[in-house]
Amino acid sequence: MVALQLASLPLAILRGVNRSGLEYSLTGGPDAAEIAAIVRGWGANIIRLPFNQEWSLTRPDYLETLDFCIETAAELGAYTLLDLHWLDATTVRGHDNQGRANFVPPLPNEESEQMWSQLARRYRDQPAVLYDIFNEPHDPLPDDPLGCGRVTMAEWQPWAVRLIDAIRSQNPAARIFVSGVNWGYDLEGFPIPGVSGVVYSTHVYRNKGEDWDRAFGKLTADHPVFAAEWGGEDGDLAWGRKLAGYFMQRGIGWTAWCWKNRPHLIRKPPAAPYTPTVFGELVRENLKMVSAEGIELAWTPKLRQLGNP
Repeated sequence: MVALQLASLPLAILRGVNRSGLEYSLTGGPDAAEIAAIVRGWGANIIRLPFNQEWSLTRPDYLETLDFCIETAAELGAYTLLDLHWLDATTVRGHDNQGRANFVPPLPNEESEQMWSQLARRYRDQPAVLYDIFNEPHDPLPDDPLGCGRVTMAEWQPWAVRLIDAIRSQNPAARIFVSGVNWGYDLEGFPIPGVSGVVYSTHVYRNKGEDWDRAFGKLTADHPVFAAEWGGEDGDLAWGRKLAGYFMQRGIGWTAWCWKNRPHLIRKPPAAPYTPTVFGELVRENLKMVSAEGIELAWTPKLRQLGNP
């Protein structure tokens, strides 16, 4: 097959879903049938795959699971966007307003550079792999025991440069996605001075309001923008339609949240497998507008046999 160069692909046609699970479970990844349902059944051409930094650095079997997900999606014609979601599965970073433990850290740490260097080396010949360097930079929650002070662009951008450099040291052609601050939503303050060739990535939920032009829309005039997360419940349908139309108008590709966790895109049993929720049906309708058909990705077969980096 001929390798698809992502730089030649309009970003707006990259549309898919988040498939969470591997950030909190060693065995939480999708099987081949589930990946086929996402790509062939729903029409996604990109899967955002949240993962766990500690396990990717310490568990060869975990890397093999990532390999499997990436290879299976690529064989169907879909990209995998690797998303550094959690640093580990044990450190609680405060609690949300409903008392649930939060494991999403405000910023990366020193091991994040090492981790991205290793993964970029592992996948440097695989054009189906994309890199989302850090999930959601944000101010620490009030009860975060490791609170680091406010996280603005001044704190986040130097970290972003370090992670970008770690990836490009191993894979200069890597396609890299950089989230904003305020839990990924706010891209005001981008682009990063002196950095080119990256995609700026927003996370859009209803509680953030609708000043989309300020938060990320105006950046599309000169830079590629992607919505790595957006989603809602049944009552958010009108909002979701409006947002999907805004993405289309601005040429913004996206991966909806979430195939496995709240807010859900698919119904839980006893519903038939992969039955969409009300909001999930909206997402599926929009995915079907641009499917994976016709996308060809060069792929090194049997990636799982290549061994550890």
